[in-house]
Amino acid sequence: MNNARKIPIQNIYYLLCYAWNRLEERDVVDVSGIDTTSLVDLFAKVLCGGVERLLRRGLDRGYVEYAEDTRCLRGKLLFSPTIKRNLLMKAQIHCEFDELSHNVLHNQIIKTTMHNLIRVESLDRKLKDRLIGLYRRFLEVDKIELSSAVFSRVQLHRNNAFYDFLLKICELVYENLLPSETQGKSKFRDFLQDDEMRMAALFEDFVRNFYKLETTGFKVGREDILWQAEALDDQSMAFLPKMVTDISIEGHGFKAVIDTKYYKQALSTHYDTEKIHAQNIYQIFAYLKNLEKQGGINTNCTGVLLYPTVQKELRLSYKMDGHKVMIRTINMNQEWQAIYHDLKQLLDVARPN
Repeated sequence: MNNARKIPIQNIYYLLCYAWNRLEERDVVDVSGIDTTSLVDLFAKVLCGGVERLLRRGLDRGYVEYAEDTRCLRGKLLFSPTIKRNLLMKAQIHCEFDELSHNVLHNQIIKTTMHNLIRVESLDRKLKDRLIGLYRRFLEVDKIELSSAVFSRVQLHRNNAFYDFLLKICELVYENLLPSETQGKSKFRDFLQDDEMRMAALFEDFVRNFYKLETTGFKVGREDILWQAEALDDQSMAFLPKMVTDISIEGHGFKAVIDTKYYKQALSTHYDTEKIHAQNIYQIFAYLKNLEKQGGINTNCTGVLLYPTVQKELRLSYKMDGHKVMIRTINMNQEWQAIYHDLKQLLDVARPN
């Protein structure tokens, strides 16, 4: 995708809300008036707004296991360490007990992320001061060493599900913080520019969940497509690659298969002539032809290649062996309402002629 940094920062926030299926978070933090183009400022503002909401409703608590030497029986008496350390000679015993505490893993992750953001050199001064104030309100919570494994250990339930979006922000911050040349400081990696695979996955999830949430009467999801092929020996079929659509949308009498693509350049160049990426066309055509054999609504379903862009827009349409095939771009460098309108309109024009 060319010049990804030109995507308005508000649109990045909305994209994440849809991609993570947390649309209700869209209005929790007001990003409409944010006057920064910095991702780290955006995430710091979102974290500040989310943490302030947590503090108003009360930080989540859970039972935390503690162990200590004590003169009074508390919880479970552990005989082995009591005997080995001769605690009885001191009129003490070693006990393990559970105590309701704010010092649970999800609060630890949030506190540590605030600490790490405070150390980012480029962070807006007002946001840094705001984070420092919130950080100091987590006195009962430990700072921990973050890792991918730490995030995978978090267990949320219905009563604390509101932590989910903030923890996703924390994980994104963790994955993109880099050590700075200044000791004790950090810098934030611009993953919009540097991580095409991550942005491709986010864009796909955004489009899929947008149609799930913003349309009625449609079945939306990924779809496994069976190869319409007959193996000529026992092992051949096993070597065929799996066909899975990014997005299949079915309803109101028609079906569309959308394949999302995220490139720094939406078109390839051959001898100074711009062309659609050949493998993209081959892929969507293979989907359509193998679906066609299943009959019913699949017989003449529409294929769409969808690219995000901030510059050149594409509106290309073809008829390929009985199937409508469209190549479209969504301009991410426009007001959110315009993006919303363009995605909704895409379904209207995807109907077979």
